[in-house]
Parts: sequence; structure tokens; C-alpha cells
Amino acid sequence: MNIGIDGNEANVEKKVGIGEYAFALLRQFEQLKTRNLKFKIYLKSSPLPHMPKEREGWEYEVFGPKKMWTQLALPLRLFSSKNKPDIFFSPSHYSPRFSPSPTIVSIMDLSYIYFPELFNKDDLYQLINWTKYSVKKAVKVFTISNSSRDDILKEYRVDPEKVVVTYPGIKQRSINKKQETSMTDLKEKFGISSPYILFVGTLQPRKNISRLIEAFAKLEPSIKNKEGSIKDLRLVIVGKKGWQYEEILAAPEKFGVKEKVKFLENITDEDLPFFYKNALCFCLPSLYEGFGLPILEAMQYGCPIATSNVSSLPEAGGDAAVYFDPENVEHITKALQSLVDDEELRSKLLKKGYEQVKKFSWEKTARKTLDVLQEIGQEKS
Repeated sequence: MNIGIDGNEANVEKKVGIGEYAFALLRQFEQLKTRNLKFKIYLKSSPLPHMPKEREGWEYEVFGPKKMWTQLALPLRLFSSKNKPDIFFSPSHYSPRFSPSPTIVSIMDLSYIYFPELFNKDDLYQLINWTKYSVKKAVKVFTISNSSRDDILKEYRVDPEKVVVTYPGIKQRSINKKQETSMTDLKEKFGISSPYILFVGTLQPRKNISRLIEAFAKLEPSIKNKEGSIKDLRLVIVGKKGWQYEEILAAPEKFGVKEKVKFLENITDEDLPFFYKNALCFCLPSLYEGFGLPILEAMQYGCPIATSNVSSLPEAGGDAAVYFDPENVEHITKALQSLVDDEELRSKLLKKGYEQVKKFSWEKTARKTLDVLQEIGQEKS
């Protein structure tokens, strides 16, 4: 069976969200080396060094023009090819406008439907219109949570059998024990010298960071633990500026905690695990998420979780998190206070988190995805 894949989302230097998803699947597909499957990865630019190397059964095809590539260049190439793929998979919202092969697409979430004000006009137009036709033409649609599946069924009114949930895995970050970062190292390298609550994510309104800062400002000023009372709790916010972030940056001063909130933008993949490992707890107060991978990352490194009780976040957190209403500041404060005050609760959630993480892996995601691709390819051949 010949499987064609749009590899452009994976073929970028800085991968977030759907880029991480696309790259993780490509890497797993190549590593599985499933018999009788041949993959052709279609690109508008030459494959970057991180992409899997070509071999028998794994081939790249690079062509242009880059402008309107999915709408024009890709369909023309597919129709003119002598060896057309038996199935074409786009690990993104967009499939080729026309295709001689059955197509399958992936949709992470419908944030562009529920929060259109967070997107610029051109991107929003493309997301709404291109996704709509891609879903209509696709024989299957992958998504990453039951919450997102329900949203897709409601918005696009497709057959429930058409939408398949394939939970994502988590990014494995290796830790060199000899170089393990302590609070002393965090102080020297990043200026963090006190116990802290951690947030990781892009600075944008949907992440609800301003309410997190307001809730943090209402916390009691001490932490009770075996050593007694530790004052000067901090909030550390790790993430790059996205859009409409001015209100977020102004929030610490607005709520009187300017000296207790630290923003860190350029944290490497090598350093990030140590922020999780040394945090008192991790908080993800998002208003909407397709899945919420930072929750699993935090659990992987032994960090207790407080997160929103909306969209897909309870699927990611399971029974290993404290939940709150993300639109209610008092609820956020109460959840954080419970973790700050109760060391036994933190320990309990930490243990449950290790078990929750075991349910998710990119290998499982890739195998389920391939099973569906093969099933459709065989039906159409």
C-alpha cells in the first residue's frame, strides 16, 4: 500500500501544537517500518535535518510553487503522478482541494470557531473555509480528544463514524542526572529563589493567564510543610509572547504582585523539565484546549496539577489533578490554595500522575492512525 502524507507541518524548525503532532507521527511511522507499506512525504521545501532519512519505502517529493501549495501544486502533482497514493493523509486541518485518492485530515480543536477574535482575519478565513471543505471531502477525520470530537460533530454535522479519536503522546525529554538542576541552579541561572507555581504555554488570551495572576494574588502568603512555614511563594510563567499579551504582562502590577510574578520566554527543551521538577505545582487555567499536553509533561516530571474543568482537560488529567472553573477567580484561588497548603494532596496527585502518563504514547497514536489508514486504503483499492 502506498500512503501519501503532507509533511509540511512537521518540516519546520520550531514546532508547536500541530507541528509537534505531525512530526511525532512521521517519526513513529518511519520507525515502525511496517511491512508492505510505502510512504511518500510531499513537501514544498527540502526536508530539514530533523526529518526521518530517506530509505526504501520512505521517500520525499519536493515541489512548488509554494503559494497556494495545498490548493494548486499538490492536487496537480497527485493527479499527474503515475504512482498515485492509495490514501492521502494530511496531519493538519487542510487536505488538497482535489485529490484522486481518498483523504484523511487531522483537526486538533475548534478554537477558531469558539474564539475567532484571537485570530487575524486572513488566518481565520482560511481556518474556517479550508477546514470546512477538508472535513466534507475526507473519508475520516482524526482528532485528539473526545471533547474535540464532540465539537467537530456539532459544528460540521458529519457521521459520528467518520471522526476518530487518537490521543497524542508526550514529548520525551531526556534528563542527565549529573546535570540535574536544583533550586540553587534555578536561582543562579533564572533568578528563581523561592517555591513557585508554574505555568507553561503561549501568552495569549485563551490561556487565561490574567485570571491566574489575579487568583495567585489572592493566595495566603505562606506554605505549610514539614519544615514549617515558607514565605514568598512565586508564580513563574514560561512561554513565548503570542498575541494580545499586553494585558497579561500588565496583570502582575494591576493585582499588586509585580515582584512575585516572573515571565521567562526563551527556555530550552533541556531546561524545561527542571522547571516542572522543582515547582510546587503546575497550573493550566485555559478556557479551551484540544488536549492539554503540558498537563502530561508536568505529571511526567512529578509535578502536581491544578487545571480547568472544561473542554478536553479532564481527559488529559484524569483523577490526577485538582479542577476549577477557569472563569471564576475564586475557584482558581481555592484550587491553588489546596495544593499550596496540603503536602499530602500534592504527594497523592504526584503518584496518580505517573500512572496517568502511562496511558499516552506516540507509538500508540501512530499505530492506531496507521490501522485506520490501512483500513481505508484497502477498502478503496
